[in-house]
Amino acid sequence: MCAHAQTDRQTDTAEVTEEVRREGPSDASRWSDGGREERRGEAGNQDDKTKCLWAVLKTLISLYILSAPVRPPYASFWGRGDSSTEYSLTASMCIIHHHSVPGESVKKDENSRRGNWGNQIEFVLTSVGYAVGLGNVWRFPYLCYRNGGGAFMLPYFIMLVFCGIPLFFLELSFGQFASLGCLGVWKISPMFKGVGYGMMVVSTYIGIYYNVVICIAFYYFFLSMTNLLPWTYCNNPWNTPDCSGVVSSGNQFNASLANATTRLVAGVSEVVNRTKRTSPSEEYWKHYVLNISDDIGNFGEVRLPILGCLAVSWCVVFLCLIRGVKSSGKVVYFTATFPYVVLTILFIRGITLDGAINGIKYYLTPQWQKVLDAKVWGDAASQIFYSLGCAWGGLITMASYNKFHNNCFRDSIIISITNCATSVYAGFVIFSILGFMAHHLNVPVSEVADHGPGLAFVAYPEALTLLPISPLWSLLFFFMLILLGLGTQFCLLETLVTAIVDEIGTDWIIRNKTIVTLSVAVAGFLLGVPLTTQAGIYWLLLMDNYAASFSLVIISCIMCICIMYIYGHRNYFKDVEMMLGFPPPLFFKVCWRFISPVIISFILIFTVIQYKPITYNDYVYPGWSLAIGFAMALSSVVCIPIYALYKISRSPGATFRERLKYACRSHPKWGPALQEHRTGRYAPMASSEDTVEALLAIYSLMMLKDEKIVSIPWPVKKGGYTHSHSYTHTIVHFTAHSDLNHS
Repeated sequence: MCAHAQTDRQTDTAEVTEEVRREGPSDASRWSDGGREERRGEAGNQDDKTKCLWAVLKTLISLYILSAPVRPPYASFWGRGDSSTEYSLTASMCIIHHHSVPGESVKKDENSRRGNWGNQIEFVLTSVGYAVGLGNVWRFPYLCYRNGGGAFMLPYFIMLVFCGIPLFFLELSFGQFASLGCLGVWKISPMFKGVGYGMMVVSTYIGIYYNVVICIAFYYFFLSMTNLLPWTYCNNPWNTPDCSGVVSSGNQFNASLANATTRLVAGVSEVVNRTKRTSPSEEYWKHYVLNISDDIGNFGEVRLPILGCLAVSWCVVFLCLIRGVKSSGKVVYFTATFPYVVLTILFIRGITLDGAINGIKYYLTPQWQKVLDAKVWGDAASQIFYSLGCAWGGLITMASYNKFHNNCFRDSIIISITNCATSVYAGFVIFSILGFMAHHLNVPVSEVADHGPGLAFVAYPEALTLLPISPLWSLLFFFMLILLGLGTQFCLLETLVTAIVDEIGTDWIIRNKTIVTLSVAVAGFLLGVPLTTQAGIYWLLLMDNYAASFSLVIISCIMCICIMYIYGHRNYFKDVEMMLGFPPPLFFKVCWRFISPVIISFILIFTVIQYKPITYNDYVYPGWSLAIGFAMALSSVVCIPIYALYKISRSPGATFRERLKYACRSHPKWGPALQEHRTGRYAPMASSEDTVEALLAIYSLMMLKDEKIVSIPWPVKKGGYTHSHSYTHTIVHFTAHSDLNHS
């Protein structure tokens, strides 16, 4: 009898231990071990800090006081606390694992393993730099005047309120809650991890060609360091007989506005007499900077000056990200703020010029009849969506380095409004100069207005040649473009690096994150080399039009559906409330569930209906190149179904429905990253071998006290997940037979 009882007890122990091995170590044990390592690391680093640096750090933090309340770490160990026996065991296990009792003060909210922003100003500035990019300067003003001027502002700000800000808040809260990049956050529903891979593919495409645009801005910046801008006159070897400048080339250039205006007469007369005019800035762009080929398939030679500037651009990006957000967070104090200084300088100079008011009127005069045009609303929705950087993965990545209780609701409103206000402000800067140019050419503003690279490297540079001390204004303008581009490029590179590091997650990869950053930067440089050839501009525009077009809309729509309907809107609202201390406002709940997905679907339909094959000036892209463009667009979207099928095939279950249901469930590690934040339904479950040994030790003590039956609450896994809705509490009975007292 005694042997039989001993065998039963060993069998019970073996079964429980085997279950634990299948589950893996608990969050509690991992945190306990990790905490000791973190404390040792913090103790070593503390010696390197000076009192002066500490004082500066405290001053910076005090500038941006966090408003969210900090909650106690545990309501109870099991997350219920409705049983005295259960609570007693809870307290015992907390002491065993954490050497503390529920409710005691927790350590500073700092993810020392992964890192955090130095303060919230760094996060806000980085996000502003990410959202405010080249499109705010060279796309929005053009869309505004083309779609009704001031009337375009109405649909633009309506789309901002109902789509832009809600999606921005959704992505920030998503990344901040899990403290993971665009791949890791899909522990919320592993079957949709392909959305994260799609975001990585999109960020890769954008990062490749975006840095080529920055490198061209670097090239123009360096060439502006001269007494005379090289695209001022038509007497250069690369000019054609059709070239006609707005400044006479007969005399030496003078810095006086009066003399420059006098010499304009001959240039304007020449322009009027010609039936076809190409500006010196356009010919400089085509025949000297690009030396453009006649076909997208004719790569020609690599433009070595552009290649050199591309290397400089990638070096700058790498050096600014050499320590991740710790270094980039300091750089953005300059890169995110100085463009506003330059915009203000150019604005003040622009509005003092003749004809500037006409340009601004053309930019803002409302044409209310266009508000009834569906295309205007489609352009407004698209501009908001693409301008804020939704579905790129960058917002999730940047927010993942926030502290858990940061008020990302406030940040999302500040950043979104700042982005849109910058677009409107940039319109004044652009059209004041273009109005001045149109005034001197005696042509309508519409004939000199352009967008994209045509505005940045042709129209605006030509207008700058009309100003006194034109090299100075050119230096400021291209320096502003460089900073605007770098702010976005920082986040694109960090998105890829963070996703790789989070996915691998080993101590080695975390310690050597700089090597990963360098590897991604080198790969980006090599992939960008074809874009520096004579056919590079064709490929750049192809990537810009296809790589990040309708694919972003699809990714964003699936993300909303997954969070709101697969994971569950009630669960996510509770997550946000646990993180911020207050639930999302009703308006955002309605937008997340209904309005924003509808608007995203509208953008997708609008994009398909308005689709036209890409052209560049008079060049029509061949069919095979368009096929490559569509392949790039689909390469990010196809990640979603491919990974979903893979995940379903690897999931347990007898039927497809069971496998599908299993693949959609949240991963055991989904939730706050730091243990002190895993409260309520995220409270850690006792599931490690140490816990088993502790329970058996308690059982043995009770045996010594002649307890006949011991009932211990034990969380049993259901479906392989530790999330609260995947658990049922059962009782593990250790039965003490009377004969056990003799064993």
